[in-house]
Parts: sequence; C-alpha cells; structure tokens
Amino acid sequence: MIAIVEYGMGNVRSLRNAFEYLGEDVIITSDPTELDDSDRIVLPGVGAFGDAMTAIEQRGLQPVLNRQALELKKPVLGICLGMQLFANSSVEHGEHRGLGWIDADVRRLEVERPLKVPHVGWNALQFPTDDWLFHGIKPGEANFYFVHSFHMVCHRRGDLVATTDYGSPVAAVVRSGNVTAAQFHPEKSQDNGLTMLKNWVQWKPLC
Repeated sequence: MIAIVEYGMGNVRSLRNAFEYLGEDVIITSDPTELDDSDRIVLPGVGAFGDAMTAIEQRGLQPVLNRQALELKKPVLGICLGMQLFANSSVEHGEHRGLGWIDADVRRLEVERPLKVPHVGWNALQFPTDDWLFHGIKPGEANFYFVHSFHMVCHRRGDLVATTDYGSPVAAVVRSGNVTAAQFHPEKSQDNGLTMLKNWVQWKPLC
C-alpha cells in the first residue's frame, strides 16, 4: 500500500491516478494509523515552503513522518515542494526550517536572460546510467516536467543523484538511504515519469 500524504498542499489526485495506472494500491491520507499501515509514503507539494511546513505542523504530521522515514525506514518519495521540505531550511519568503532528512538548503533560482524564474517546462536530466530509479529510461530521452522557483543545494555530494541544466546544474533528484526526492513532477512527465514511479515502487532499500 502506498500512502500519499494529504496536508492541503499537494497534487494528490494526479499522483493517485498515476499509481493506480501502474496497478498499485494507493490511499490519500493524513491519518497516522494509515501511514503506519502503509508500505511506502509519498510527500507531494505545491506552493510555498513556509506554508507547507506550517500545514504539516498544524496537523501534527512532523513526528509521524519522522517516525516513518527515520525510525521505520520506509521508502519515502518527495515530489517538487515535497522534495524541498526534506532539506534543513529554505529562504522562500523568509527563513524556514524543514524536515532535515537531506543535508541541504533551499535557495532561489538565479538565472540570466533569456531564462526565467519560475522554471516551467520540460528539461533533460543528467544521471548515472546504472541508478535503479532510471532503469529503462534512456539518457538522451530523459525529459521531465519542472515547475519551481527555488532549488535544493546539497551539502553531501553523495546525496545528489541527478541534475538538470537550467543555466547551471540544478538538483533534480536527491537520495539519502530510504528517502528519495524529485524536483520535477513524475506524474506529469508521461512515460518517463511512470517508469520512474514504477522503479521506485519496485525498489527495496537495503537499510
């Protein structure tokens, strides 16, 4: 069972549809018992970092999510803003503390013309060809759909799995143990996105 965390700031229906298309059992929930009963957890996110952390805290979800990710070591997938929430902090509309699962901080995208912020559209990824998350995806065809104005800056080189070029390398996928996150929207990335989600569902962490 895959649990998509509902905290008022995620594109949960599209994600549910994508997992159901893959034949997976999926629920949308903020109930601690249902999160405990799940095998995998997805944290989506659309909006501002500070608002998202406030919503998580107001629902009492932070200790619940910490237990799932850090104690039970379940596979957890963050998407878009959900990825950024895994960081230590963000400077979006002030200083905000994140979940701290990835040793990283979130900074505003700084680009030169003709590039614009937010970064909206399809971009290719650069990734290790032997990484399990991208099994079946050809490097020359690895295009995914992005919508973001801020990006994650990792402090541990090993946590950075894939990048995209938007004026300079931008973190596209990060991972630490059982925790994986993508800056792009796999549920909006057609066949490549579905392949990535399928790979994540089939992956069994060693930790």
